[in-house]
Amino acid sequence: MGLSAEAIRAGLDHVADREPAIAQALELAGYPEPRIRERGHRTLLRAIVGQQVSVAAAASMWRKLEAELGEDIAPDELLARDFDTLRACGLSRQKQSYARSLCELVSAGAIDFDNLPADDEEAIAELTQIKGIGRWTAEIYLLFAEGRADIWPAGDLAVQVAVGRILELDERPSEKLTRTLAENWRPHRGATAIFTWHYYAVGSDPV
Repeated sequence: MGLSAEAIRAGLDHVADREPAIAQALELAGYPEPRIRERGHRTLLRAIVGQQVSVAAAASMWRKLEAELGEDIAPDELLARDFDTLRACGLSRQKQSYARSLCELVSAGAIDFDNLPADDEEAIAELTQIKGIGRWTAEIYLLFAEGRADIWPAGDLAVQVAVGRILELDERPSEKLTRTLAENWRPHRGATAIFTWHYYAVGSDPV
């Protein structure tokens, strides 16, 4: 389960005490709502389904998968289906490869979503074993599904843009600089990340 509204507020208050620019941005934009996803393989499978397609197309594919495999979309059920069956649900050859990678790892016990490593970097490394799951998706999962307090997806464009606006930088910071700028916001970078998306959504035009 993701960070609660109370945890987000407490984390942001802590960061705002250290960073006047965050305090000022909070006054302008207010506190964000929680972003919560379910824990488990379904959330990452849904991320795979949604890659490079519209929200409507992803929703259509997901409905077809649920109809074919059941609402739980159990890994063994997906692995038991052939290419044409999954293709009829809308999954391309690449998406099927990614989905099978996820389900094979879960079925083999190589990934246990109830017992991911406590260390964030180790958890990211475990999740990125899955074909098609990069660092950003792993970070989003750990933040929204597990509520890990110090996840900081510095490669996210909206996070970079919002950090640039909040800190009044001349241009959008790189991923490396975005990561460096947030060091002083530990151990509450997760709440800060959620705030940056909120600030991006309500703020002015991108840098």
